[in-house]
Amino acid sequence: MTRIISGRAGGTVLDVPPKGTRPTSDRVRESLFGALESAGLIADARVADLFAGSGALGLESLSRGAASADLIELSAPAATLIRKNAERLRAAGVTAPARVHRANVTSYLAASTAEWDLVFLDPPYDIADPDLTKALVALAPRLSPDATVIVERAKRSTAPDWAAAGLAPERDRAYGDTTMWWGRPNA
Repeated sequence: MTRIISGRAGGTVLDVPPKGTRPTSDRVRESLFGALESAGLIADARVADLFAGSGALGLESLSRGAASADLIELSAPAATLIRKNAERLRAAGVTAPARVHRANVTSYLAASTAEWDLVFLDPPYDIADPDLTKALVALAPRLSPDATVIVERAKRSTAPDWAAAGLAPERDRAYGDTTMWWGRPNA
């Protein structure tokens, strides 16, 4: 069972697509969001959740005080579920907008004029490295100067090619079979 861990909608159960996604576990999200909150990166942040799946990362951000979230997901059934999950947050009193976009991530980023402070990229574990790099390159112009980008991939995966996108690695942390890589725009 996937749920919102903390914040205004803490405990709210989220639906997860039956196939084609790999939701970030509650344990990993709890650790990640603890680090983000202690660094002051969630409050009033404009968030993008790319390859959103169930929307758990973007919606958790909203529950904890983010100003808005854009959730981008190509799968029509998953996008429908994200909309339902966002409605559950609204019912729990979260008023910040959750905008669901059914689109290819790279195409969406290329056409977008939005700017984000916190971005999650949780692509399918089998995404090819060049495809992840294309997404990062398309994302870079959409980042605020102090943005944080977090890429979640399998532990056995190579690190993101931050340099190709003009970004700098900040840190990484492994959680079982999952690794979270943090990056930022170059100073």
